[in-house]
Amino acid sequence: MHTIQQAAVQVVCQVLAGRNLNQVLSSTLQTLPALTPQQRGALQDLSYGTLRHYGQMARVLGRLLHKPVQDEQLRTLLLVALYQLQYSKAAPHAIVNYAVRAAGKFSAGAKGLVNAVLRNFLRKRELLIAEASGSEEGRYSYPQWWIDVIKSQYGERAGTILLAGNRHPPMTLRVNSRRISPTDYLSMLLRQNIQASLIFPDAVLLEHPVAVEKLPGFSAGLVSVQDAGAQYAAKLLDVSDGMRVLDACAAPGGKSTHLLELAQLDLLALDKDAQRLERVSENMQRLQLSARLQIGDAAQPQDWWDGRLFQRILADVPCSASGVVRRHPDIKWLRRPEDIEGFARQQLQILNALWRLLESGGKLLYATCSVFERENRGVISEFLGDHDDACELILPAAELTQGQLLPDDRHDGFFYALLCKQ
Repeated sequence: MHTIQQAAVQVVCQVLAGRNLNQVLSSTLQTLPALTPQQRGALQDLSYGTLRHYGQMARVLGRLLHKPVQDEQLRTLLLVALYQLQYSKAAPHAIVNYAVRAAGKFSAGAKGLVNAVLRNFLRKRELLIAEASGSEEGRYSYPQWWIDVIKSQYGERAGTILLAGNRHPPMTLRVNSRRISPTDYLSMLLRQNIQASLIFPDAVLLEHPVAVEKLPGFSAGLVSVQDAGAQYAAKLLDVSDGMRVLDACAAPGGKSTHLLELAQLDLLALDKDAQRLERVSENMQRLQLSARLQIGDAAQPQDWWDGRLFQRILADVPCSASGVVRRHPDIKWLRRPEDIEGFARQQLQILNALWRLLESGGKLLYATCSVFERENRGVISEFLGDHDDACELILPAAELTQGQLLPDDRHDGFFYALLCKQ
């Protein structure tokens, strides 16, 4: 545990300094090749968990300290240890002892401080958690500006939405219906003692997450891992055999491959990141599907478009990712209020650029993994106000209230708007 705890401190400290969690965790794991799969999982849990509950733990720590800790690594060690004591199943005395030992590299009094703070937490845990919940940042573990935006948009539903973002995300599979029926695949899972249920036509929700290599038929392309909310996209785009289709921000390829599972398409998968486009290629190969892959910026079609119009366009645009924070808890602490307007400007630029590539009578699906109205309904309203040849179609899914899918126990948060060119 000592090595895992110290590694988690380094990861969380770098994220709070402004770095991406996935990148930091990946590079950290590369420096620790001797870790077992169980230890790697523990490091990920400590890193993700501390960031998920950072607002609460920071409030608790503030109550336990007489004055702020100036050394950021020492402060982060306390936060990681507090998260362990509150949320992990590890023995409290072991957590405290390892943290005290790790504090030895700091100032002379650091070991005594860590010991006193953590043991004081154990004595007053219920009171401290209750006091932390007295503030909204401590109750929900989001920055206050984020809480204010969600409250202003969703009113009495705000608390439920915020707390959903702090839960462990569900693991959902998309069954490749070209290869096997969902019911037959459920039977395969049961034979492997993997409990699951069918929640949407092709979406299988696992009772407990498992490593992909343990999923029957994964390497053979029978299933893909894809959130149930993300699986709406391909169905909403309403494709049929022979259509010329553009997936404008395709990486890592989940929606592109889903489209190809639904129909025989002339599909162009576009992404401006060459490395991420490689993942699209890998997914295509595993699922035995084919498409044209192109490096290019969706907002600059003059650099890559061949002049032929598309019948369908999927614009899964860059966004704040506020609907998937349980998968990326660092986002809560890295985003700033002004970022949202920046994303909205970029989204509108992409939408305007892609609209010129759509043939008359064609459909464009605008998609984000955001719950912020400015990026969603705000962008669509602005776009429709500027384009007389665009109309918004009613979405067939009853769950999509005005296009907004809110995070819950079955799926993440997404927004969809289906536009038709008149």
